[in-house]
Amino acid sequence: MRIQRAFLAIAVCAGLAACGNSTGEQALLGGGAGAVGAAVVNADPLFGAVVGAAGNVLYCKTQHNCR
Repeated sequence: MRIQRAFLAIAVCAGLAACGNSTGEQALLGGGAGAVGAAVVNADPLFGAVVGAAGNVLYCKTQHNCR
């Protein structure tokens, strides 16, 4: 069980580090990572998706290495 959670945590971190080519892709990637991350820690996946989407779009728009 611990290995599965560790694998999911790594996948979430990789998803959060990804920037899409458009704002919609950025929101989708962040939302997916946030929902999975929330499910891993037994939190509300919808709330995690909203926070993840907003966070990834904000990160991608403020960093110069993202499109």
